[in-house]
Amino acid sequence: MALKTLGELKQEFILENLSRRQLPEKQKTVGPDTGRRVLQQQPHQQPQQQPQQQPQQQPQQQPKQSPVWKDLLFLLVKAASITLTVILLFTFLFGIVRYQEPSMEPAIMDGDLVLFYRCNRNGYLPQDVIVLEYGGQRQARRVVATAGDTVDIGEDSLIVNGAPQQEPEIYQKTQQYQDGVSFPMTVPEGQVFVLGDSRIGATDSRIYGCVKIEDILGKVMTVVRRRGI
Repeated sequence: MALKTLGELKQEFILENLSRRQLPEKQKTVGPDTGRRVLQQQPHQQPQQQPQQQPQQQPQQQPKQSPVWKDLLFLLVKAASITLTVILLFTFLFGIVRYQEPSMEPAIMDGDLVLFYRCNRNGYLPQDVIVLEYGGQRQARRVVATAGDTVDIGEDSLIVNGAPQQEPEIYQKTQQYQDGVSFPMTVPEGQVFVLGDSRIGATDSRIYGCVKIEDILGKVMTVVRRRGI
């Protein structure tokens, strides 16, 4: 092995140092840092947003229309139910009669519609107007005495239990009929004594006597004044 001179050793040392210095520069040009710098220089690209797909609107389902015959059947059943209800009410609970005489004027006029209540369980009191049937004709009359009362007709006045009655709504005098019942009389149990407001010529208890409560059709509730044109 030949011995190197001092000059050759220095030259090798210089070359070795130069090679060590150049190695990092090469790595910078070809190493991974280069790629990072390139990425940093490129503008940041945002990922494209895909348009959101709107949900498809489902067609609204229209309500099914019922057949015409079902609607007509429903209307017929409803009308029949209302008619039946009215018939039952005016057969068992209420009653209506067209008044056709002047015996209750001015309270009830000829031609008025009289509505009465059939189920009167509390009995009848003086001044109540009732509906009864006499001679095949319905008539309205006013109760003036009840069971146990003594009725008498004096000179142009009505006397009940010995006291003349004050009747401001009666415009005619109360008189006896020659062919009627005899006075004074006591009203039997379960009966009432009735008179018409038009005292002259009215057919009432002065003719046919007291009326049994069981024969009374009902108590007058209201009057519908009806007149022809």
